[in-house]
Amino acid sequence: MFEVADLKNKVTKLEYEAEISLIREQLLDVQQKLETAAIPVLILIAGVDSSGKGDLIAKLNEWFDPRFMSTHAFGYVSDEERERPNHWRYWMSLPPRGRIANYAMGWYGQVLSDRLNGRIGKGKLEKELSHINKLEKELTDDGALIIKFWLHLSKEQQRKLVAKLEKNPETCWRVTNAEKRHLKLYDKFVCICEQVIRYTSTPESPWLIINGLDSNYRRLTSAKHIIERISLHLELHQNITSIPISAGESIANVKSGVSLLSSLDLTKKLEKSDYQEKLALYQGKISQFSHKARQSKKSTLLLFEGWDAAGKGGVIRRITHAMDARNYRVIPIAAPTDEEKARHYLWRFWRHLPRDGKVTIYDRSWYGRVLVERVEGFATTAQWMRAYSEINDFEEELTEHGIILLKFWMHIDRDEQLRRFKIREDTAYKRYKITTEDFRNREKWELYESAVNEMITRTSTEYAPWNLVEANDKYFARIKVLSELCKAYAKGLG
Repeated sequence: MFEVADLKNKVTKLEYEAEISLIREQLLDVQQKLETAAIPVLILIAGVDSSGKGDLIAKLNEWFDPRFMSTHAFGYVSDEERERPNHWRYWMSLPPRGRIANYAMGWYGQVLSDRLNGRIGKGKLEKELSHINKLEKELTDDGALIIKFWLHLSKEQQRKLVAKLEKNPETCWRVTNAEKRHLKLYDKFVCICEQVIRYTSTPESPWLIINGLDSNYRRLTSAKHIIERISLHLELHQNITSIPISAGESIANVKSGVSLLSSLDLTKKLEKSDYQEKLALYQGKISQFSHKARQSKKSTLLLFEGWDAAGKGGVIRRITHAMDARNYRVIPIAAPTDEEKARHYLWRFWRHLPRDGKVTIYDRSWYGRVLVERVEGFATTAQWMRAYSEINDFEEELTEHGIILLKFWMHIDRDEQLRRFKIREDTAYKRYKITTEDFRNREKWELYESAVNEMITRTSTEYAPWNLVEANDKYFARIKVLSELCKAYAKGLG
């Protein structure tokens, strides 16, 4: 794979100076077009030690308008990062639409280091690369452009360059003990890199391998490739966005028949005396379990979906009443802000993931993509259809990290919903909960029910199953949720 890159490529100073002015002009031009088209660009610059990664990043920051770019180099994992899934720190660094982000090694640095140093085996490496491919596909499916460079040196080129740097008093500081060690492990490292590049060079995010020995050559070659990739992406984006999209295309008018929701027994009830007794019992257990989870550094994520007025807020209050207020956060999800709209729809959920031992409760969640955004036409068919696999991958990463994840659908029938709406209208301190939109959504009950049934079928997995809650009786619903939470805590905490 690296045979061609092992060859030395050279651009003379005169050749470089003859081209660089036009290239810098073209780079600024495509950057302005990106801002207008609201397309994010991620430039990953990886490679062997001393191949010019830092120099190339510095030049890109010099050539582009720095107001619309950011640069990220990930070193040792901090405590804040360690307490969340591996990709959390990369999601937090994603540029908003229309901006460019440079990444030194990006999400490849940690996995390469872990494999080189024997912290993970071949099977774990393939698993991590699969997660990387899924991450990059999610971003490119959402419109992002990912440009990946591998700057390469042959073993002899790297050895001579390191020796030259070490002899020069002005550059000797750049040769660290780690680089000397890596030089001794060159053959093993390159073997791992070949596997990584083969596995992750996809049609959406291909690698470009460049010999990094000559600075003029790597700068010009990289800049030309960036201009070419961005120009092509802008052209494709223009063709796609010129196709009109009907808001009604996002869902077929499917009438509800026999389904998971229709099979629920909504007549289930619990007497008030039984409710109060069980409420005290389960809240006591939740208090103990959540305290133990905090000591064990086991984080918990609860999400609640359901019909308007199904009792999500009431259940959440009964859970948080049993917890230390310093240990949990409730995240109510409404329409996305401008900051959230400027990134992938999962970004705003990644940012709120709990640290070890903490609890995050979502009142509505990422499932809005396949529910309200689907039914109301805020997402195209392609967007909400691929969201099922994106959500499953996201939840798999959460549970692999050790997060206790519970998903609840609070189910009521139309008559019960209307009864609760009227109570809200007639009760002064509950009136804020009811809006004209709530009544408008009732007119689309069949469409929402169809979307919910499909959501449950496609996203109820062995690692993150749905809990369907019969919620016509609030007492029964609350106790069922608290009971399931206690079971999950008991299992997750051993």
